[in-house]
Amino acid sequence: MLLQQLFATRTHRMKASEIRELLKLLNRPGLLSFAGGIPDPDLFPAEQFSEAFQAALEPAYQAQALQYSVSEGYLPLRQWIQGEMARMGVACETDNILITSGSQQALDYLGKLFLSPNDTALVGWPTYLGALAAFNAYEPRYDQLNPGGNRSALSYAEAAEAAGSRVKFAYLSPDFANPTGETLSLAGRKALLEMAEELDCAVLEDGAYQALRYDGTAIPSVLALEIAQKGTIEACRTVYCGSFSKTLSPGLRMGWVVASQPVIAQMVLLKQAADLHSPTLNQMAVHQVAERCFDAHVARLRQAYGARRNAMLAALQAFMPKGVSWTHPQGGMFVWLTLPEHIDSADLLKRALEQENIAFVPGQAFFADGNGCNTLRLSFSVLDEEEIRTGIERLGRLL
Repeated sequence: MLLQQLFATRTHRMKASEIRELLKLLNRPGLLSFAGGIPDPDLFPAEQFSEAFQAALEPAYQAQALQYSVSEGYLPLRQWIQGEMARMGVACETDNILITSGSQQALDYLGKLFLSPNDTALVGWPTYLGALAAFNAYEPRYDQLNPGGNRSALSYAEAAEAAGSRVKFAYLSPDFANPTGETLSLAGRKALLEMAEELDCAVLEDGAYQALRYDGTAIPSVLALEIAQKGTIEACRTVYCGSFSKTLSPGLRMGWVVASQPVIAQMVLLKQAADLHSPTLNQMAVHQVAERCFDAHVARLRQAYGARRNAMLAALQAFMPKGVSWTHPQGGMFVWLTLPEHIDSADLLKRALEQENIAFVPGQAFFADGNGCNTLRLSFSVLDEEEIRTGIERLGRLL
């Protein structure tokens, strides 16, 4: 018997990430890649991290840095996050915070925590494909989330009931979403909370890009709005996922979750069963760098990425043919293109690689139902402004 015949049924819903596959192309000579939504390595605070790791390995700290630690996470880092969340209007204690190995691990834990087979997860159409990958393992049913749209909470509940299901959570990235770059309005956030109350479901707020705003007025997080309504985080149904991957370093795999204490306590048990704790050495280094230069470093990122966002929008305006539309993000790393319906972006990618040596992510991967064949995601975070203009000109020519 082949071992794959013994695999659990959940494995049938696990698929290779199109983005991870496309990242293998990054070393191709001359390739202009708009594919990976990754930070520019030239902007990493490498010198500060070098100093932080050396400090963490000094005799006074090395035993703590290299030893097993508590599952909740390194206390000074959680205290720093507590202060950062307070600046966002989220009053919480360190017991409301769990350190995870990137926010991707947090999404996996939340899927495991909330989803039984056939439970309904409300997600965007499109949504972050990493979230779909994390949730798929727990065999959910998906329905399209549209906060503030025409659908009522009753229609979501009825659709779930008709499928023998119930709605467990609504997942979204309200600020500069991956993949669209769009931001949910204040009215939309309030409507989402109202709908969640009616459905008695959780809200999973992915704040991975929240710090990367280039223009416009900041909108309170969903969790901050709910705390303002209810007075305490312990009464809230929103679970906030944060990350250092888009600001300080993706390779160190540092994320966090902020939620009511019963949720955190249960997630700590998941953490203990999965990997005991995130690497203490990495947590100590991230804490030192965040404490020393987080605001100044993020300001530098905003300036650099904001200029690249502007370059992409200008190039799209100059080179896209009629029939192509795109989003106008106020932050983040992505612009979302909608092509004429007869164009399949997966086929377009093959031609783009062969004929123009450019790459992007076909949009279909971001749809839970496999639609979106005529859409694609462009990232502006890694290429410089001249490369962005050249790459968009090539894409426009191909289209």
